[in-house]
Amino acid sequence: MANTYTISDLAQEFDLTTRAIRFYEDMGLLEPERSGPGGRNRVYSARDRTRLKLTLRAKRLGLSLTEAKDLIDMYDSPRDTGPQLKKFLVVLAEHRRQLESQLADLEATLDEVKTHEKETRSLLNKASKAVSPG
Repeated sequence: MANTYTISDLAQEFDLTTRAIRFYEDMGLLEPERSGPGGRNRVYSARDRTRLKLTLRAKRLGLSLTEAKDLIDMYDSPRDTGPQLKKFLVVLAEHRRQLESQLADLEATLDEVKTHEKETRSLLNKASKAVSPG
């Protein structure tokens, strides 16, 4: 039998809560088999493990779970990979554009903070000279 994993195995390996894994399952990212009385036990396949790993990677890149699922589903399909790779490039380019915009906003805010720090230091310096006897 191929490698299988329990929900606890995956939670421990990827440092997740079992609740998070069940959420990914609800989103359609994972499709475990069911076993035991009433199908209460989840049995995850190597494919589920890989899909979880890819989901977490996509999440680190800042992609939404819907985007992650779309991309992972594309890789799961047996079709030609050309269109899949083109779609991935479009998603990555859009995400890069968003990150660059956020970075520009952060740099502008950081410059503003630096300006306020400089002005405040100058005011503090003037105030301390005015207080201390000449």
